[in-house]
Amino acid sequence: MLLTPSPFLACRLSLAASRHLSPCPPPLASTRSPPTLVVRRTLRVQSIATPAEATAGFDEMAAGTQRKYYMLGGKGGVGKTSSAASLAVKFANNGHPTLVVSTDPAHSLSDSFAQDLSGGTLVPVDGPDSPLFALEINPEKAREEFRSASQRSGGTGVKDLMDSMGLGLLAEQLGELKLGELLDTPPPGLDEAIAISKVMQFVEAQEYRMFSRVIFDTAPTGHTLRLLSLPDFLDASIGKIMKLRQKLASAASAIKSVFGQEGPQQDATDKLEQLRERMIKVRELFRDTESTEFIIVTIPTVMAISESSRLCSSLRKENVPVKRLVINQILPPSASDCKFCAMKRKDQMRALEMIQNDPELMSLKQIQAPLVDVEIRGVPALRFMGEIVWK
Repeated sequence: MLLTPSPFLACRLSLAASRHLSPCPPPLASTRSPPTLVVRRTLRVQSIATPAEATAGFDEMAAGTQRKYYMLGGKGGVGKTSSAASLAVKFANNGHPTLVVSTDPAHSLSDSFAQDLSGGTLVPVDGPDSPLFALEINPEKAREEFRSASQRSGGTGVKDLMDSMGLGLLAEQLGELKLGELLDTPPPGLDEAIAISKVMQFVEAQEYRMFSRVIFDTAPTGHTLRLLSLPDFLDASIGKIMKLRQKLASAASAIKSVFGQEGPQQDATDKLEQLRERMIKVRELFRDTESTEFIIVTIPTVMAISESSRLCSSLRKENVPVKRLVINQILPPSASDCKFCAMKRKDQMRALEMIQNDPELMSLKQIQAPLVDVEIRGVPALRFMGEIVWK
C-alpha cells in the first residue's frame, strides 16, 4: 500500500521548524542574499532524498506477507532506536502489522515514539495506518519475577533435580552452606535470556502471529553479540548437563534397583530437552537468510566505523545475515561552510572512505541518512525520517 500525500504533508508541516523544510519567503528571493537561498534549496533536497546508489531497497524489504525479522544494532549513540522506530512506522504505513521490540536495558523507544512503553507488555502505537505495537522488555521486572520464583520454590529446585539423580544427601550438605541465597541475585546475561524468551514467544505464541514484520531495537554491540551467541551457548551447556545427568542417573538407578527404589524421573530431562529444542529454533531463526536480517547502524566517525567493522565480522562468524549499513548524521553539502562544518565534513569524508576500503563493510548496501536540525520524536517525525532513510 503506497503512502497518500496527505500524511507526508502533515509530517512536513509538523517539522516546519526545520531550516531545510521551512518554506522560503518569495520576498527574500528578490531582495537579498541569493546564495542563502541556494543553501536552503540544497539542504532541502539532501534531507529528503539520498543518492540513488544509497537507497535501502525498501520495496524488497516490504515484499510478501511472510513474517520477517529485522534486528538493528551498532555502537551506542548512533541512532539505532530512531532507525528502528522509523522502519517500524514505514512498514505499518505500507500495510504490514508490525511489532517493534527494544532489548536494550537503557530503553529509549518510549522517547522515540513519545509514548510510555515501559510496562513490559505490548502497547499500541497511535498514528500509523496499519497496526503497530511496541514493547520494551523490562529487565528489572524480570529480576523481580526471578526473585519471586526463587522464593516461591523455597530454593528447592536444585535439590529436587539432585534428588532425582540420587544425590539428595549431597544436596542437603550444600544446603547447609546457604547457597540458595545466591538465587536472590539474577545471573549474568539475564537481560539477553529474557530477550531470547521473547523471541521464542514471537515464534510460537498465537497472539503474535498477526505480525508480518518484527523489528528488534538491540542494545549496543557487546550486549547484542551476547544475545546472538546465547542460543549456541545454552544448547551446548544443556547438552553437557543432559549427558552428565544420564551418567549419574544410570549409576543411581543401579544403586536404587538394589533397594527396590527405582522409579521414573524424566520430568527434569524432558524440560531440559524442550528448552534445548527451543534454543535450536531461535538459533535457526537468527541464521535464516529468508526471514531474518541484521542491519548495522553507524555514524561517519573513525571510531564508529571501526566498531561496525568488528560487529559485521562477528555477525558473519555467527552466520547471521547482514546486508545493509545505515550511516546516520551525514552533513549535507553547503555552498558556504563555517570552519567547524568544513572540518566536520572532511572528517566524515575520511570515515566514508574507510567504509569503501573495509573488507567487512564494503560489500554492504549503504544507506546514508542526512543530519537534521530537529529532534526525531513522535510518529510524524518518524514518518518523515522513514521517507528519508528507507527508500
